[in-house]
Amino acid sequence: TTRKKTGVGYPQLSAVLECADAAHGLGGHIVADGGCTCPGDVAKAFGAGADFVMLGGMFAGHDEGDGEVIEKDGQKFVKFYGMSSATAMQKHSGGVATYRTSEGKTVLIPYKGSIEDTIQDILGGVRSCCTYVGAVKLKELPKRTTFVRTTKQLNEVYGKKSINKTD
Repeated sequence: TTRKKTGVGYPQLSAVLECADAAHGLGGHIVADGGCTCPGDVAKAFGAGADFVMLGGMFAGHDEGDGEVIEKDGQKFVKFYGMSSATAMQKHSGGVATYRTSEGKTVLIPYKGSIEDTIQDILGGVRSCCTYVGAVKLKELPKRTTFVRTTKQLNEVYGKKSINKTD
C-alpha cells in the first residue's frame, strides 16, 4: 500500500538484485523487506543476494506471534497489520501524525497454529532450491542462480487445491 499511497516503491527482487553486489563489495548486508508468500519467494530472495529475508506475513497467524486471535463465524483468525498502518501507529506512536497518511493495512488472516510446519516448509524449499542450482552452501546461491522472466509461474493443470496443508 505504500506504492498506492505515495507513488514510491520498488519490487524487492529487483531491489535486491540491483544492490547486493555493491553492498557486499562495501561489506554491507542486504535485507529483502517483505512480500514473501511462499518458500520459493524466500529462495529467490537469497538467490538474488539477500543476506536476510523479512517474513512477517508468512510468520503472522501462528501461536508464537503476538497477534490478537479473533473468532468469526466459527473460524479463528489473527489480526495482522503492517508497521506503517494506522493500527501500528496508534499502538506504538499514539496515532497517525497529522502530516502523514497510513500506508499499511490491518487484516484478518487465518489462524495457523504452531510455526514449526511453516519453518520446515521454508527450510525445505530453500534446501531444494540449493540442490536444483548446485549450491552446497546458502552463500553460494547467488552465484548459481539465474532469473528468467515468465508470464505464468505455476502449473495449475490439477487445480489450485491440494490435499496437503503445506502445498
